[in-house]
Amino acid sequence: MSRIVVAEDISPAGLDILRKAGHEVVELADAKRDRLLQELATADALLVRSRTKVDAALLAAGPHLSVVGRAGVGVDNVDVAAASARGVLVINAPTGNVVSAVEHTFALLLALLRRVAPASASLASGKWEKSKFVGSELAGKTLGIVGLGQVGSRVAARARAFEARLLGHDPYLPMEKAREMGIALVPLEELLANSDIVTLHATATEGGRPLLGREEFAKMKPGAVLVNVARGSLVDRAALHEALVSGKLAGAALDVFDPEPPDPADPLLSLPNVVATPHLGASTVEAQERVSLQTAEAVAEALAGASSPPS
Repeated sequence: MSRIVVAEDISPAGLDILRKAGHEVVELADAKRDRLLQELATADALLVRSRTKVDAALLAAGPHLSVVGRAGVGVDNVDVAAASARGVLVINAPTGNVVSAVEHTFALLLALLRRVAPASASLASGKWEKSKFVGSELAGKTLGIVGLGQVGSRVAARARAFEARLLGHDPYLPMEKAREMGIALVPLEELLANSDIVTLHATATEGGRPLLGREEFAKMKPGAVLVNVARGSLVDRAALHEALVSGKLAGAALDVFDPEPPDPADPLLSLPNVVATPHLGASTVEAQERVSLQTAEAVAEALAGASSPPS
């Protein structure tokens, strides 16, 4: 039997798998970091989501750790190099919340294009301002998708149903695969210059440098909109604020920030042409159950010896 520390709220479905396999599951969702470090002293595995930073110090507190499971698509909050150096296997749930992230992309985009949030607030205040909230259609627009992995490729598939034209940028995607997906693969500069909507689904850049800053926003079409449900570090917030205030961009739909949570006084959040949500891309009942099950199954296999740490 192994001792598994669960540092954040994870769907019970996955935890039940671990308990049925005979493992001790220690749930510490509301515990302070000191308590987490204390419990890791005798832990064989650690499960986290996004909040817990699995850094070198945390890993050092778990001398018996053999596996870290991150219940989500990426492993941005895990120091993979430090884990590998200690012989700790890092696993995740690469497809668990993909559908939810894709659907949230369109939820934010359509809310922005059709001005749903301000119209709803206006109606709730007793007004009937029908002519004030004229929106835009997605049909016929050019949608530029940056990053064509699990999420980006599915965004493309659904965008075709909305009759949008598609451009894509992904340095790792073969041209032949892009053609199969019905996407014109172009350099980032060309995508920015020709897209009415730019949606980000890329991984973080090396060193955390923003993918889109002042120079990139200057290259975008006047009146274009930006959607980011990927990673907050991909966008220079100050530069985005300038582009939105100046009118260079017509709007932005944001689900991710750097840091998280953002400063409540961040002027970007109060702009009338911004729709923002608190990192809800994976926050559906279905996604949470899937990532819990996928992560728990992989952790159980690793603890049983089905997987081995990288050499």
